[in-house]
Amino acid sequence: MLSVINRLEALVEAIGAVARLCVLLLVLLVSGNVLMRYLLDISPVALQELEWYLISPIALLGISYTLKHRADVRVDFLYERFGNRLRAAIDLFSGIATCTIGLFIAWVAWGYVMQSYRMGEGSPDPGGLPHRFLIKAFLPLGFALLGLQGVADTLRALCALFGAEQRQEVRP
Repeated sequence: MLSVINRLEALVEAIGAVARLCVLLLVLLVSGNVLMRYLLDISPVALQELEWYLISPIALLGISYTLKHRADVRVDFLYERFGNRLRAAIDLFSGIATCTIGLFIAWVAWGYVMQSYRMGEGSPDPGGLPHRFLIKAFLPLGFALLGLQGVADTLRALCALFGAEQRQEVRP
């Protein structure tokens, strides 16, 4: 079971690297757009839209990465007072809920992406970006990854409940 957890979290970690790269690209793009606007007096619509498009992978791919690193908002002042078995039970419930919700939203969002693809949706602005379905595809991808992180958390909680030795990892 630990090898499955490690593989799932390695996938989440790799996809998280894509989200981190998108943050860097967004900073560079916004800086470039500001410089072009004020120094060259040009402001391409496509580049402005690309700024918005980069927010999707940052947010949607970053959700599972954030959860993996436990950087999410939690009520730790209560959780820390509980015993190991109660914490594992809470983690089991949380993992199952995360998995269920993530995979459900991914399944629902797939229809949204396919609708955009079938209608050839693009930007309504002149000079805007085409193929809007590509950016909408981060919805099912991001929530599927969240569901997979939920599976990893569920398996980890089961290991804790049934006394399996967990891998040694420093988690923030």
